[in-house]
Amino acid sequence: MDEHWRRLERAYASAPVNAFYRPHLEVREGRAVVEIAVRPELHHAAGAMHGSVYFKLLDDAAFFAANSLVLDRFLLTVSFTVQLFRPVVSGRVHADGRVVHQARRLLFAESVLFDEAANELARGAGTFMRSAIPLDERVGYR
Repeated sequence: MDEHWRRLERAYASAPVNAFYRPHLEVREGRAVVEIAVRPELHHAAGAMHGSVYFKLLDDAAFFAANSLVLDRFLLTVSFTVQLFRPVVSGRVHADGRVVHQARRLLFAESVLFDEAANELARGAGTFMRSAIPLDERVGYR
């Protein structure tokens, strides 16, 4: 399993969108943590991190927690809900994701976003399904 988790981390790092966000991902069984530095280019007009970044971090953490349990297929996000609690303007933030239920085709995972002082900034919950896309080098799984 450890090699599967490292391959998921490498696939995540290779995604072109992550060249902009510069996140760091750690995966283990049924869990994932995504961390980034809050930078001014991630801010909305009022000077705090944009809600789309909250969504990305929460979805990524929950998604990779779920895909940590699926060895042969790339998962797809079916639905994802987000609750935003507090703004953040600087420092580092991390989203902790964990699988809460697994069925034959669907997995359910939750994630929580924290700042450096362990303040809860947001929560997310998602449903993920096994796709027809194999986990292989085409999705950066090396």
